Amino acid sequence: MDSKSVELDSTISNNGSMKTTIDIPENELKEAMRFTKAKTKREAVVKALEEFNRRHRMAELVKYSGTFTDGFPTNDEIEAVDAMRSRRLHGRSRR
Repeated sequence: MDSKSVELDSTISNNGSMKTTIDIPENELKEAMRFTKAKTKREAVVKALEEFNRRHRMAELVKYSGTFTDGFPTNDEIEAVDAMRSRRLHGRSRR
């Protein structure tokens, strides 16, 4: 797939959501709608993505459980770690 086809298949709207065209196996989408109790395909995909992201955020938190030997980190320490991670991932600070 070249960059032109991506540009034609995906657009970002003013509200921060992305409109895209993708092929999703019909049976998987039906199952997702059933499990999420979604009324629309879009709602099922959004709920599935939210749950996926929630589970991965929780897994990241679990990695650190029991690693704080001197109590909980301060807000400044947490922000420093977030800034370092953001620079590593995005090449810039979050602020």
